[in-house]
Amino acid sequence: MLGEYRITGRGAAGIAADIESAVGSGELEPGQSLPPMRELAVELGVNPNTVAAAYRILRERGVIETAGRRGSRVRPKPATTAREYVRTDVPAGVRDLADGNPDPALLPPLAPAFGAAAEQGDRAPVLYGDEPLDPELVRVARAELDAVGVPEGPVAVTSGSLDAIERVLAAHLRPGDTVAVEDPGWRSVLDLVPALGLRTAPVGVDDEGPLPDDVRRVLGAGARALIVTDRAQNPTGAAVSAARARALRSVLREYPHTLLIEDDHGYANVELPLHPLAGTTRHWAFLRSTAKAYGPDLRLAVFTGDEVTVDRVRGRQRLGPGWVSLTVQRAVVRLWTDGAVDTKAVAAAYGARRRMLIDALAERGVPARGRTGMNVWVPVPDETGAVSRLLHAGWAVAPGARFRLASGPGMRVTVSTLREDEVRPLADAIAMAVRPAGGSGV
Repeated sequence: MLGEYRITGRGAAGIAADIESAVGSGELEPGQSLPPMRELAVELGVNPNTVAAAYRILRERGVIETAGRRGSRVRPKPATTAREYVRTDVPAGVRDLADGNPDPALLPPLAPAFGAAAEQGDRAPVLYGDEPLDPELVRVARAELDAVGVPEGPVAVTSGSLDAIERVLAAHLRPGDTVAVEDPGWRSVLDLVPALGLRTAPVGVDDEGPLPDDVRRVLGAGARALIVTDRAQNPTGAAVSAARARALRSVLREYPHTLLIEDDHGYANVELPLHPLAGTTRHWAFLRSTAKAYGPDLRLAVFTGDEVTVDRVRGRQRLGPGWVSLTVQRAVVRLWTDGAVDTKAVAAAYGARRRMLIDALAERGVPARGRTGMNVWVPVPDETGAVSRLLHAGWAVAPGARFRLASGPGMRVTVSTLREDEVRPLADAIAMAVRPAGGSGV
């Protein structure tokens, strides 16, 4: 089960530390099964309750997961992992459509904005104890939020959207609480939630967003939080429609104590309007990242929410990193106010690439989804086989297993850099991959 590795330790903390260290060093690999608790207890000469406590510590730290009668195993992406086990290598000569990155050609130049921000910092250096938020960033962000109907609330800044989600969850939930998540959904969220010691409850997604009946079911079963992607949902491209927003608000009114987290993933690169849910529940957070439209390395997201939630996040920030760089904040303001990104043109470019591939697949009898954003989701009967056949044909796509809990198999194709001359060859390859020799369709 564990190969040559032998777990050591006498107390729960020692056993947990030994397993966590082995995962970090690579001696225990992601997905590897751990011994049953009673079996390990006999081997170590300890009480089974001691091993149970060690496994509980590891679950709460996001290192292992328990799958009922199948026992416990190292999580596919544990919170402690040797770097080589989480890297995806694309062989030379294979076209990479798996990475989920924006098109670098559509990102703005950063030098002018950072030069201006640096000059401002030279004139008045930022020091400990200074105001952690750039007032112009707050003003511009709040004005944009007001314009799209996001309720009034204080503004905060985090190091990207996932940082905001983690901080908001930690501000309200405790290990063991359940979070309703989209399925299929953003793999980073699906990894983060259990890494915080929280449980995931899958909610189905169609082109208009989370399914209201699924949301009602999981909230009724005790889920304390719901994470919703408003636009450009990863991996399916779903966008919450006006009708779906009304239906979801109706469900949320039945559960007003739900912590609602909204991620406007399509901010500044999506052509469809926003239909926010924010303000329906007592505690909520609405966030926007600069990553997809302005550059992943900016590591900046703006979020608003109810006063209690934002105050708790700010308070915890003060005890940790303190603030997000004012130089970065000021550079982002320049990017916004100088119109560094033609948002309509970017949205149109991604939209054209999605539609070309979806239409080409439809011509070949292959259904696909991609209402917004830079990804196309292709349901398949045999995920592993289809991804492998595509790789053999020279195309790397992301296997759907990275993005799903209980939903059906599929593949995510990132079209952000897809050229027009590649569309038909790619569609041909996908059609062959999902319909192997002797097959009749998907």
